[in-house]
Amino acid sequence: MTTSSASAGRLSPAVITELPEFIAGHRRLFVVTGAGCSTDSGIPDYRDRDGQWKRTPPVTYQAFMGEEATRKRYWARSLLGWPRFGQALPNGTHRALAALEADGRIELLLTQNVDCLHQAAGSQTVIDLHGRLDQVRCMGCEARSSREHLQQRLLDANPGWDALEAGIAPDGDADLEADFSSFDVPACDLCGGVLKPDVVFFGENVPRERVAAVHEHLQRSDAVLVLGSSLMVYSGFRFVDAAAKAGLPIAAVNLGRTRADHLLALKVEMPCAQALAFLLDGTKTQ
Repeated sequence: MTTSSASAGRLSPAVITELPEFIAGHRRLFVVTGAGCSTDSGIPDYRDRDGQWKRTPPVTYQAFMGEEATRKRYWARSLLGWPRFGQALPNGTHRALAALEADGRIELLLTQNVDCLHQAAGSQTVIDLHGRLDQVRCMGCEARSSREHLQQRLLDANPGWDALEAGIAPDGDADLEADFSSFDVPACDLCGGVLKPDVVFFGENVPRERVAAVHEHLQRSDAVLVLGSSLMVYSGFRFVDAAAKAGLPIAAVNLGRTRADHLLALKVEMPCAQALAFLLDGTKTQ
C-alpha cells in the first residue's frame, strides 16, 4: 500500500499523481463517503484519527424506541441542532464527486452520511446507506413526512426551548443538557405512532433491499474509492471487504486510521476537498 499525507502545505506525490491516476484508470468507481466529507460544510464528525469516539456514541435504536425519556432528549436536542444542520451547503468534496459523476466515472456513490449534501451538489446515482435526516418516519403506519414540518410542530409544542444555548454536534444533534421531562414530543398526525428520523440508528439494520441494491452496483464496479470514512461501522465496511474479496483495487482518502487499511492499494491522509481539488480545476480524467 502507498500512503501519503500533506506536509508543510505541500501536496504529496500521491495527490499529485497517484490519486488522479487511480481515478483516471477506472471507469466504474464505487465511491464510499463518510463524515469527513461534510466537516468542511460545518457538520462535525464522530471519530478521531485513530477511529475512536470523540464524544458519547449516538443514541441506539433500542433506547429510542424503548424509552420515552430518550425520545424527549433526542428531539429536544434536535430542535436546536436541526436549523444549522438543515442549512448546511455542499463543499468542494461534494462538488468534485458531482463533476466526476457528470464525467461518467461513478458507478455508485454510497454515502454513510444522512445530510443529502451529495444530492444538493448535483450527484444523482446516490444510495443513502443510513437514510436521510430530512425525512421523518412513523414507526406505526410507516408514513413519511418532512423534518421541516416536524420542526414547526416541535417549536409550537415547546415554546422557549429554541432560545436555549447549545453547541453544535454531529448529524443535527446539539450539545444540551437539561431537564427534558417537560419536553413535548408530537406523535404521528395520521395514527398517533412514534416518530423517528428516517435514518438507521446504531443497533438497527440497514433495509435488506438497500443492501442488495448496493451489492448489485458493486458487482458492476471496477474499483473502490473511500472518502472521509474510518469504516469502523460494519454496515459500510462490509462492502469494501466484499470488494477486496472480489479483487477490486481500493483507495482511500481519510485523515487517520481506517478499518480497511490492510486492504488498501493507496491511501492519502489529507482533507477530502484538498485531495479532490484537481477534479474541479479544469483537469479532466482520461
